[in-house]
Amino acid sequence: MQNETVLITGGTGSFGRTMLQDLLARGCPEVRVLSRDEEKQDMLRSTLRSSNVRFYIGDVRDRDSVDRATAGATRVFHAAALKQVPSCEFFPLEAVRTNILGSENVVRSAVAAGVRSVVCLSTDKAVFPINAMGISKAMMEKLAQAIARAIGPEAGTTVSLVRYGNVMYSRGSVIPLFVRQLKSGAPITVTEPSMTRFLMPLRDSVALVHYAFEHARQGDLFVRKAPAATMANLVVALKELFERPEHPVEVIGWRHGEKLFETLVSAQELSQSEDMGDYFRVSMDGRDLNYRPYFTEGDVHAGEHADYHSHNTERLDVEGVKKLLRTLPEIDAELATWTAA
Repeated sequence: MQNETVLITGGTGSFGRTMLQDLLARGCPEVRVLSRDEEKQDMLRSTLRSSNVRFYIGDVRDRDSVDRATAGATRVFHAAALKQVPSCEFFPLEAVRTNILGSENVVRSAVAAGVRSVVCLSTDKAVFPINAMGISKAMMEKLAQAIARAIGPEAGTTVSLVRYGNVMYSRGSVIPLFVRQLKSGAPITVTEPSMTRFLMPLRDSVALVHYAFEHARQGDLFVRKAPAATMANLVVALKELFERPEHPVEVIGWRHGEKLFETLVSAQELSQSEDMGDYFRVSMDGRDLNYRPYFTEGDVHAGEHADYHSHNTERLDVEGVKKLLRTLPEIDAELATWTAA
């Protein structure tokens, strides 16, 4: 990374900030942050005080602002998105404008600027989507791969994607909410205790992006394998860590667009994937639009796999969840202030 200029869209979010700090630690001489939130940019600027970071006010919905931030970059990590399931349910057109049309702006701008590699961030909710957020992310994946297919493997820009489940302590994660409720004395609000979710620390999601930067072929999608846990076990683990075993829990029922479990890789995708140890590499379907491959030559291997989802992956018990939580610096900081109080 010592000779790279990296643009992060959505760089003031929890994932973007973690990626930014990782790039600086790797000696990246210039990291650009594109976002529309000037307050968060100012806070980040004041915190980092680094001459290696350049801030761009703009919105991925606006191609001109994306072009300005992309010019001269060698790599782009596209993290800007609307991520909250309920808000996308009530404002689905906003999800279309940001997650689909905004992503098209980023990818096409990267190709036009001659960026060597652009990695787009997706989610497990894009697999068998039932909510507007997942649908918009699924369309983002299709759009990125359509551009990758169109420019071909010999293009100067490699377009790839990464997909993961719940990133622990990221914006929108339930863990910070549960911790706040524990510390304030309010009941922990759980939608459905039997729901399972993949659990991935931010450091693993950052490693996944770097893996894509280094190993992606045109149109590849990379998935990090991850354990999962029920919401019930997550709550018990947090109550035990904070030594509040009797803290009340309130089951509030399902939110708009929620699933019982999330799928990271479908069976059909697994049929065209490569198991790389910690990761799956799902290759882009490179067939062109002619009738014979699509209508007379199907994929004979598609039925040989099962979906990879949070119900059938490694399932963590309460002790396993506690062990994983203790690897998070945010949890250690919360426990330190809790103990001191």
